[in-house]
Amino acid sequence: MSNPRVLCLGEVLFDLLADQLGRDLSSVESWTPYPGGAPANVACALVKLGIPAGFVGCVGEDQPGNELVKLLNDVGVDTTGLQRSESAPTRQVYVTRSLSGDRTFAGFGNYDTSEFADTRFNAKELPPSLFEAADILVLGTLELAYPESGKAVHHALDLAEKYDMKIILDVNWRPVFWHNPAIAPDIIRKIFKKVDFVKLAKEEAEWLFDTSDAGAINYRLDSVEGVLVTDGENGCAYCLDENEGKLPSFSVPVVDTTGAGDSFLAGFIHQLLTHGIPSLKDKETARGIVRYASAVGALTTLKPGAIASQPTLAEVEAFLASQIS
Repeated sequence: MSNPRVLCLGEVLFDLLADQLGRDLSSVESWTPYPGGAPANVACALVKLGIPAGFVGCVGEDQPGNELVKLLNDVGVDTTGLQRSESAPTRQVYVTRSLSGDRTFAGFGNYDTSEFADTRFNAKELPPSLFEAADILVLGTLELAYPESGKAVHHALDLAEKYDMKIILDVNWRPVFWHNPAIAPDIIRKIFKKVDFVKLAKEEAEWLFDTSDAGAINYRLDSVEGVLVTDGENGCAYCLDENEGKLPSFSVPVVDTTGAGDSFLAGFIHQLLTHGIPSLKDKETARGIVRYASAVGALTTLKPGAIASQPTLAEVEAFLASQIS
């Protein structure tokens, strides 16, 4: 296996999706497990697009952890940076669904949010050689909610800076992961000055910046090279280099939106590595990169599950060829 060009740092877990729609946590009768976790989703999507990627994080020495490690290996994700905790379980998140299928993260069963293996992610066990060989580091914000894994995130940022990696932050705000959600904005904002690209959902942009205008956020952050603001079926706004724009989403028969934003990010990274970051100076190239990312996200909604539904490179190219620009 070739060295991963992209390292995806954070959580890999099981989403336990409620089988009965429109019920609260206490009245759901059965659950179906789906592998997930935004960084793991991005890593898998990249590999399917032909980009060598590695996952960096921590799972338990338990059956769910074994299943997730096997899945990553089967997909072809590099797991050199994956740690195992003997004392803490692999995270499983209960997800209720409305009658229309919208998802709500509803808790962690009998465990406190701080008791899972991903919170034991250890800075001292990060392999510097992985960072030295890679081009891009992708991370979210969930590990910042816990002292030990927060230190690992900051150490990874230091390694990425040392080895001149580009850093992409996907905010991926999930208040249920935080003991005190009120402290999260300040902790997250401190990361912005260290990153090169930021991806936010529209709600996250309004929460952190009081605007969903990608250009305004890019200007406010000053040090970043690009901002992406996704809004599901309403498309995406972007500011890349100095090129701003909005693209509608592709019209497809949606089955499940789980992981679509993660696939979008993988598509964006694929294009960054394919065209090179200097190409963002060209208005049409920047727009084409976002269009490609949108296609990867759209194709992921055609089937259930975040990872099983991810498209191959050939499927993305065929889909784009079938669309009228």
